Amino acid sequence: MKETGKNRPSPISDLVPGLGLLRLGKYGSGLFFLISFTLFLGVIVWRHELLFISLRAFLTGIALLAVSPESFGQIFTMEILEIWIAVLYVFLTPLLLLRFSASTLRKARERARGEAAEDELSLKQIGWRSFTKHTIALYASVVVFALYSVAFLAPLLSPFDPFEQQDFLVTAYQGPFTRLDALVLDERKGVTIPLRKGDTVPDRLTNSLIGDFQILKTRNEPDRLRFVDSYTVEENRVRYRQGPREKTVPIEKLKDNRNRSDGKPGFVVTRSFILGTDQYGRDILSRVVYGSRISLSIGFLVVLISVTLGTIVGVSSGYFGGIVDNVLMRTVDVLIAFPALFLILIIIATFGNSIFLIVITLSFTGWMGVARIVRSQVLSLKEQEFILAAKSLGLSHLRIIFRHLIPNTLTPVIVAATLRIGSIILTEAGLSFLGLGVQPPTPSWGNIINEGRDNLLNHWWISTFPGVAILTTVVCFNLIGDGVRDALDPRMRA
Repeated sequence: MKETGKNRPSPISDLVPGLGLLRLGKYGSGLFFLISFTLFLGVIVWRHELLFISLRAFLTGIALLAVSPESFGQIFTMEILEIWIAVLYVFLTPLLLLRFSASTLRKARERARGEAAEDELSLKQIGWRSFTKHTIALYASVVVFALYSVAFLAPLLSPFDPFEQQDFLVTAYQGPFTRLDALVLDERKGVTIPLRKGDTVPDRLTNSLIGDFQILKTRNEPDRLRFVDSYTVEENRVRYRQGPREKTVPIEKLKDNRNRSDGKPGFVVTRSFILGTDQYGRDILSRVVYGSRISLSIGFLVVLISVTLGTIVGVSSGYFGGIVDNVLMRTVDVLIAFPALFLILIIIATFGNSIFLIVITLSFTGWMGVARIVRSQVLSLKEQEFILAAKSLGLSHLRIIFRHLIPNTLTPVIVAATLRIGSIILTEAGLSFLGLGVQPPTPSWGNIINEGRDNLLNHWWISTFPGVAILTTVVCFNLIGDGVRDALDPRMRA
C-alpha cells in the first residue's frame, strides 16, 4: 500500500512523543504521550536548579559511600532518598514515554499499511487490545498514572514543607488561592549541620554533601520567611503586623533591601496557597501531595503482599489436596469468619500504629478471597491434559506450579487485585481518620480529613480536597478493574 502524507514517517513526529500518533488520527494515545512528555519536561525546566543539585549530591554520595560508608551513614536521611527517587523518576519517565510512543507509532503504521499480523497476537496482546477499547477505563488509567507521578514527584512539586507550621497567626485557616506577603530574613531554615574541619577526601566529600543536603531539604529556598498581614518600611527598620501583634525588625536582618520592578522591596516575597491552609498554617496542597505517597503506596504494597500470599496458599491447597487442602481451607474459613476490622483494631491497639504494621496487618487480613479464587482455578486446571502430560513427563511440582498453573490463574487474580486497591485505600483512610492509622504530623488523606472535621462549615477546604483525592482514586481503580475484567474475559471479547 502506498504511504500517504498522513502516515509517511517524519523525523519530527518520530522524535516528539505523541506527535506521529496525532498525525495518524490516534488522538487519545497521541495526546497522552504528548501532554505527559511536555509536563515532565516542564518540571525539569522548572526545577532545573534543584535537579542539578540533586544529581551532584547523588554522585557525591556514591563517591563518599565508596570512600567512607560510616560518614555517609551519619548524614544520610530518608528525606534525601525521596528526593533522589523523584529525580530518577522525572528523568526516566520521559525516556520511557519516548520508547512506548515510538513502539505504539510503529504498530499503528503497520496496521495502517495492512502489515500487522492479527493472527499472531499473544494472549497478553489480545487482552491489551481489548482493554484499549474501554474508553472510561483508559481515562481512569491516565488519572492513576498522574496520581502516582504526583506521589513520586512530591518533593519537587509541593510548594511548601508539609510539616512546616509557619506563622499561624497569619497563615492559619486561609482559604484557597490566598496570597500572603512574607519578609525574607537573613537566617537559615532548620538546623544547620556543622561542617567537618579536616581536609581529607572523605571530609571534603562530606562537607559538599552536607551543603547540598541542606539546600535540597529547603527546596533551594534556604532563607526563613516571616508571613505578615501588613508591613511598613521606615528608615532603618520594617514595622509589620501579625494578627493582633505589631513588631519591628531592623533592615540589616533582612535579606535584600533593593526595590524590585514591581515596587516592592527585595526582602518581601508573595506566596500563594492554592488549596488554602489548616489550623497550623500548613499548606493543604503540599500535605495532599505528600499524603498521596502514603495512601497510594500502602494500597499497592498491601495488594502485592496479599495477592502473593493468597496465590501461594490457593495453589498449594488446590494442587496438593488432601490434608494440605483441609488445613489451609479451614484456616481460610476461620479468618474470613473473623471480623477483619476488629482484628485490625486489636493488632494496632496491641503493637502500635506504625506504617509498617498497618501494611502487614492489612496484608494478612485480605488474602483469603484471593486464595479461594486461585484454589477453584487450580482444581479445574490440574485435571487438564497439559497438566497430566507434565506429570507424566516427570516434571517437578514446583515447575508445574510456576510454569503451568500460576500463569493460567493470573486472570482472576489481576482483576481481584485491581479492584482491591481501592478498598485498601478506603480502609487506610478510615483508620487514619479514626486516629488508628498514620499518625500526624505525617500527612495521609485520612488524617488530613480528620484534622478538618471540626471545621467543615467554616473551613471546608481542609477536608474537602483530600476527600476528593480519595474519591477520585478509588473510582479510577474500580473503573480499571472493570476494564481489566472485561478485557480478560473471553466471553466479553466475543
